[in-house]
Amino acid sequence: MRILNKIKIIGRAVHPTMASKRNSLQSGSGEGMDNKNKDRKSVPTMYEIARLAGVSQSTVSRVLNGNVAVAPEKYAAVMEVVERLNYRPNIAAKGLAHGKTLTIGILARMLGSPFHGELLRGIEAGLHGSGYYPVIALGGDLANEDEAAIDMLMARQVDALIVLYSDQLSDTYLLEVAKELPLVIVGRQVPGLEQHCLCVNNRFGAYTATAYLISKGHTGIAHITGSLNAPDGAARREGYIQALIEHGLSVDPALIVEGDFGESSGVLGVNELLAVRSAHPFTAILVGNDQSAFGARLALYQRHIDVPNDISLIGFDDISGAQYMTPPLTTVRQPLYLMGMMAAKNVIAALAGEKAAMPDFPLELVIRQSVAIVGRPGSAASQRKKG
Repeated sequence: MRILNKIKIIGRAVHPTMASKRNSLQSGSGEGMDNKNKDRKSVPTMYEIARLAGVSQSTVSRVLNGNVAVAPEKYAAVMEVVERLNYRPNIAAKGLAHGKTLTIGILARMLGSPFHGELLRGIEAGLHGSGYYPVIALGGDLANEDEAAIDMLMARQVDALIVLYSDQLSDTYLLEVAKELPLVIVGRQVPGLEQHCLCVNNRFGAYTATAYLISKGHTGIAHITGSLNAPDGAARREGYIQALIEHGLSVDPALIVEGDFGESSGVLGVNELLAVRSAHPFTAILVGNDQSAFGARLALYQRHIDVPNDISLIGFDDISGAQYMTPPLTTVRQPLYLMGMMAAKNVIAALAGEKAAMPDFPLELVIRQSVAIVGRPGSAASQRKKG
């Protein structure tokens, strides 16, 4: 993980003739500082709260921790003083008293992406009210960047870890991390840690999407994959191939272009496919994810190719922008928000010494307007197929 700490120092040198003025001002500065210190409110202590509320310090502690029942009148007396003094408990001190930091480390990447943003929103919702707060470290695509981020989180003594869609960390490394603290892995299966992994059936999702295109009359179907080094990218490619074979269609390697899940790879993928289209005709593209589908749609628009009448598009994920694409994108929905929420709830359960079953996360084909029916009157794809 690269952490850049830049400190910009702004100031100016004191002119020699100003020195005497500055010294004379300093002689009267003590009074000003004393006034500032008097104006600054001191942080109330539990002793002061107990004295003002007329209860013991242990009663104040029980009220603030909320883990032991307290008589209603004592609870009301303590809370009245707490609110009057605007008391804020020292979270760090509270955690250290229990041998915890009350933080959950999260390994993420590309915070600006809607995909990871939805996962993080779910994690935040899952942690809400638990007393634990997220600490996010960004991994990367280079070797050891994810390890460096995990090592940094563990050095900060986080109480548990959530790893989001990392293909850089080895199974062996994750097994070792799981021995140190509670761990949940999102988007990947690790042998030996199955009960700690949350993921969807990416192969089945891509199979379903491809089969849907075939059901609409498409026989020439191209595929812009995600990164094939990533488990989800490889699984979706396998599902695409399986659907073609099971429906009696040939697999044309020229119609499979590797991308990287980014918008730009969708643009590049379409340009590469169009360059071979005369020799390898197709009427639809299965794109590895929605972000790449947005890029693919842009590339088709720039070539004056109509979606869906000339070429149909189908994505994967159903991120927030998919329904606002022109036309709205047909895609495979995975419940990112729910996955993030359940990841958080599972680490909280683990920290409490409880076992939480990992639920199944069903995929859903969301049909919108980016897929045409081949054979429909007026369809350009249909005319090409006939011609």
